Amino acid sequence: MNTESKKMKIAYCGIKGAFAANVAERIFPGEDFITYESFEGAFNAVSDGICDYGVLPIENSYAGDVIQVMDLLYFGTLYIAGIYEMPVVHNLLGIKGADIKSITKVISHPQALSQCDGFIKRHGLQSIAASNTAVAAQEVAEKNDPGLAAIAGKETARLYGLDIIEKEINDSPDNTTRFVVVSRKREPLGSKKEAFSIMLTVKDEARALARSLDTIGYYGFNMRSVKSRPSKKIPWSYYFYIECIGDADSEKGKKMAAILSEECENFRLLGCYENDIIIAE
Repeated sequence: MNTESKKMKIAYCGIKGAFAANVAERIFPGEDFITYESFEGAFNAVSDGICDYGVLPIENSYAGDVIQVMDLLYFGTLYIAGIYEMPVVHNLLGIKGADIKSITKVISHPQALSQCDGFIKRHGLQSIAASNTAVAAQEVAEKNDPGLAAIAGKETARLYGLDIIEKEINDSPDNTTRFVVVSRKREPLGSKKEAFSIMLTVKDEARALARSLDTIGYYGFNMRSVKSRPSKKIPWSYYFYIECIGDADSEKGKKMAAILSEECENFRLLGCYENDIIIAE
């Protein structure tokens, strides 16, 4: 009789060596990983029950929000089980024999290109967008062109047999990306509930948003982030994504949620989870 527990299936966007893959492997060591070509594909794999969890980037400290993922959270039905931070160090990767003088084009994910914009401009390189950093490195390895380089992490260089031409080319030395773990259940991965995320839309009337923010503050929750995005349903209407410190499942949290449910057009508690956990690259 096989007594081994069944492995969980974890979805992420990209291929092995992508930053999301590295984060997923650290959060879920030893589980099965399934790759998808888009954020939507990975998200839907969890929604449809193909995978147990998904790991998706939601924000970068330099380039800002990953709006596709924010919209998926708003329009979808999944919850946030955890948020993890990973310091991101970008390197210029090329085939053996290539150097900074031979390189004319650089390929990577648009966020990575944005995070290294200063380096790219200083060296007069042509930017080419790829679906993610690991795909970019794979393409450089396959094309074997000394004029083409990828922007990716050092682990990606090892996976695809590339040399690191230039190290740490980020415009910001404190470049960090936050990843959300999405799930069909509103349950935290860890044992603590130290922070929570909500999404809401407010009525089209004076002080509607202010009242909602006042309600959150009245019950003692510190809002560390408030973001708005077009609702895509009515022109010039917006939804708000709010992250707070505290436990929304506490008595105060339940009272807050009850009031917000009444005074907002739409209100959804996306999840309670441990405060951001830092993962080394």
